[in-house]
Amino acid sequence: MLLGAIADDFTGATDLASMLVVRGMRTVQTIGLPRTVPAGNPDAVVVALKSRTISAADAVRQSLDALAWLRAQGARQIYFKVCSTFDSTDVGNIGPVADALLDALGARFSAVCPALPANRRTVYLGHLFVGDALLADSPMRDHPLTPMRDSNLVRVLARQSRRKVGLVRWPVVRAGAASIRAAFVRLEAEGVAHAIVDAIDDSDLDAIGEACADLPLITAGSGVALGLPANFRRAGLIGANVDAATLPAVAGKAAVLAGSCSEMTRRQVAAFARVHPAVAIDPLRHATPDALAEEVLAAVAPALEASRPFLVHSSDEPSHVAAVQQALGTEVAAMRIEQTFGLLARALVERGVRRLIVAGGETSGSVVQALGVEALAIGPTIDPGVPWTATLSEPRLLLALKSGNFGAEDFFLRALAMLD
Repeated sequence: MLLGAIADDFTGATDLASMLVVRGMRTVQTIGLPRTVPAGNPDAVVVALKSRTISAADAVRQSLDALAWLRAQGARQIYFKVCSTFDSTDVGNIGPVADALLDALGARFSAVCPALPANRRTVYLGHLFVGDALLADSPMRDHPLTPMRDSNLVRVLARQSRRKVGLVRWPVVRAGAASIRAAFVRLEAEGVAHAIVDAIDDSDLDAIGEACADLPLITAGSGVALGLPANFRRAGLIGANVDAATLPAVAGKAAVLAGSCSEMTRRQVAAFARVHPAVAIDPLRHATPDALAEEVLAAVAPALEASRPFLVHSSDEPSHVAAVQQALGTEVAAMRIEQTFGLLARALVERGVRRLIVAGGETSGSVVQALGVEALAIGPTIDPGVPWTATLSEPRLLLALKSGNFGAEDFFLRALAMLD
């Protein structure tokens, strides 16, 4: 194993894995801490955790367990994958985990860059932009679990970390990898442990990736991964022109499960519902996930019988989400919905569904855990950051695990058409 990655949610893990596959690294994603070494001698293994919104102490513990496993398999470099919108709070979890990983590695410095220009996440002078808007002016401002109300990542990370945070500005990045490496050396000498790195296009990511070749730890979104395979290729550790994105053909029924309430997922739900059946989960209708799941299964039965794709979603406008959270409590509402999706996923697979698109990090985590998935082979990209994947155990399933904000408006439709 050349690269070992620790992702703080499930869709983020597939996002990172897809970037590595695109650049020719054979990559396997594990669901949680692996029990065995993945077959096939992959170049990279991405351990997918659900640590983004848990307590910082639990996130640190889980991440250190993953690090220990990856190092035991010989990983030469560690990648802590965070969200491209830096989803977190002032008390964690990015800073505490990054600090703990540095300590465990005996390292003193990490580059930090969540930028993903393909999805319009860019960093300039340390400020994170979502499209043309600063992060704090984007819909992430009102995220129900990790509201982001400060766009300055140096300030955000400094509030979370016990270490000094610095900045590598875009003119330095644009000058190339040697310029970035010199900035790393200077900042480390000044006592900086975490350096936010500007990036506004993919050429910046390539330069940053090259500059990070000798760093024990990289803390980043998926974008910086674009520049890493070339490092291993230059060292003669992976071959050129490797097709790392091949998946087996899997026949079966198709379904979409959407738990994200992001603006983009809501638009994707609307686009799909204009063509195929769609059923909404209302957590106020029943007190138990079992009852909610049974109601949904009855509603989608005609589509299942006809082998027609269908959508089940809890995506809704922020005002309705807030009303549900007020009625049930935020944790109860989230748990009821995620448990319902887990029950639905199991029931749908029992009824012959073999192609599943899942929108939302928490929803994806609930689905793969409910299905007992332990590892995924990473296949071709649907949209930047979202590949099709295949389970490595029976029954063989094709899964597309999508971060809420990722993908174009017709993502669900194109993802299924791609399989056909």
